[in-house]
Amino acid sequence: MHTILITGFEPFGGESDNPSWQVAKALEGWQPNEECIVKAVRLPCTFEDSLSTLHSALESLSPVMVIALGQAGGRAEISLEKVAINYQDAPIPDNAGKQPHGTPVVSSGPNAYFSTLPLNRLVNALNEAHHPASISYTAGTFVCNHVFYGLMHALAHHTEVRAGFIHIPYSPAQACKHRAPSMPVGDVVAAIKIAIELSLLDDDVTTVCEGMLH
Repeated sequence: MHTILITGFEPFGGESDNPSWQVAKALEGWQPNEECIVKAVRLPCTFEDSLSTLHSALESLSPVMVIALGQAGGRAEISLEKVAINYQDAPIPDNAGKQPHGTPVVSSGPNAYFSTLPLNRLVNALNEAHHPASISYTAGTFVCNHVFYGLMHALAHHTEVRAGFIHIPYSPAQACKHRAPSMPVGDVVAAIKIAIELSLLDDDVTTVCEGMLH
């Protein structure tokens, strides 16, 4: 049985929950086919420990696909992140009180990595299924981008493993407090299932999408 790793974050910024983890947890044990099963891992929202937790999961599970989820409060649709940059500039402290400014994720690493998920096909499929989605070209400079870059760096020599990062909106409970756009967790779970199924079926991975920017 092959493993598909889905990660979500613990709450941060004063929130009591994080929909990215709610979605990942809901997908734990789901089998998109007879050969694959989803395993969910919760990442700490800290620069120091998020990647060590992710690396441990990659080593122990040897996944065939990795989708990291994060919350993007204020966005109204599912954001399929295209590029991870080797730069961190935290607008707020992480959950450990760290707030790096203008530092690389990986010293001497390439400037950026691209997602290896079939983003254009995913956007079309999600919108056709009435799950609002688009490609995003900025994952920010906080812990989400930190994890996205660290993930792609860890898999740079494992091009057979599809991987990427997806930002999701506030949950309705959060939106009531922030008066911002939201998306029900159940709808996001359904959307991520579509993304997983399509990514498993799609074989059109170009060298551009697999590449890195120097």
